[in-house]
Amino acid sequence: MNIKKYIKRKFPRQSGDGAGGQEKIIQLYENKIKPLAKIKIKRSVWITLGIVLLAIAVLVGIQLHVYRDYQVLSSAENEDTQSAGYTQLGDGLLKYGDDGAYLLSQSQEIVWNQTYEMSNPDSDVRGEYTVIYDRKGTLMYVLKQDKPVGPIETKFPILQAEVTETGAVAAVLEDGEKTWINYYASDGSIIAENQTRIENPGYPLDIAVSPKGDIIMVSYLYIEEGEISSRIVFYSFGDEGQNKVDNIIADYTYKNTLIPQVVYVNDQTAVAFRDDGYTIFDSNGTVEKKVEEELKEEIISTFYDDKYFGLVLKGDEEEEPYILQLFDPSGRKKCSKGFDKEYQDISISGDMIIMCDSEKVMMYNLKGILKFDGTMEEGAVKNIFQVASKRYIVVSEGGINTIRLK
Repeated sequence: MNIKKYIKRKFPRQSGDGAGGQEKIIQLYENKIKPLAKIKIKRSVWITLGIVLLAIAVLVGIQLHVYRDYQVLSSAENEDTQSAGYTQLGDGLLKYGDDGAYLLSQSQEIVWNQTYEMSNPDSDVRGEYTVIYDRKGTLMYVLKQDKPVGPIETKFPILQAEVTETGAVAAVLEDGEKTWINYYASDGSIIAENQTRIENPGYPLDIAVSPKGDIIMVSYLYIEEGEISSRIVFYSFGDEGQNKVDNIIADYTYKNTLIPQVVYVNDQTAVAFRDDGYTIFDSNGTVEKKVEEELKEEIISTFYDDKYFGLVLKGDEEEEPYILQLFDPSGRKKCSKGFDKEYQDISISGDMIIMCDSEKVMMYNLKGILKFDGTMEEGAVKNIFQVASKRYIVVSEGGINTIRLK
């Protein structure tokens, strides 16, 4: 709006007045009103800016806030927390031991239980299913979140077992100088079996099964001309492997390299942790190398879930002896964080990377920001599982507690 034209139209000259009346009003506007309007505009801008900055400060404060204490929401005394095994199954906690297993709700109530007899039970979880197996024994038990499924008997002692999201189980069995890699349906029937020898293709160090169960990945160790080498072999039990020898759809050799661990991050992404780095494979139908990274730093620890995988590398001994790194399935680095505190165990649960050293616990979010640094008063921690944003199930020498960070 042209203010001067408006004043002339609103305040027409009166007879005998000339232009003096209009000029005075215009002069008053120029000298008094216009500067005040500018001040009001500037004040509104500053107020808006202040609100935005305050909101940013609050968000940053929340993001950078480090919790150091917690509230116990529920607890259950447990005398054998050190001898039993624990794993998260759905939103509950599965406890398993020599004589059976039972699922606990977050309020420490028993949902169901299953009895069996094992000497050295271990477990693997994928989605709603878990398999509990007797290392060096011949019994496995498949369990689902809502109920137990049933037992699987093997002919030879079990070295390792992995479950799929449909309840099928892949197992490495020991048979003297030979080993077997067998694949079972959840009802115990054999889907496939494959005998291996140390000379060909090698001794199986680790196996990983795709979540849908159609591909088994095996890391073999073998000795050639006095040198240790490794092979990564992919077996397909879907259409791709029907016309292949021994169902092998991909085979990779790594000279003078040890590959102690292989994992499936999701249904089409597998990762091999080598002693000198890591390799990411795309196994969507056919298998191809997607990323192969060689690291100068020593790998101290590895961890993973169904969305990410991570490494702890050896860093500067004086300032930051450890480097925490997290990657998505494509190999893109999500965070890299140096730290100087000792730890005995590292895992990823929900959206937190959790480190434990006896009763001391540290938690980092997926951006590498420290979110909790404190001590559990209930004693040495065995397991921690995230069940909600700030709520966790903690298994310690004092029992099982559901806590909330504060």
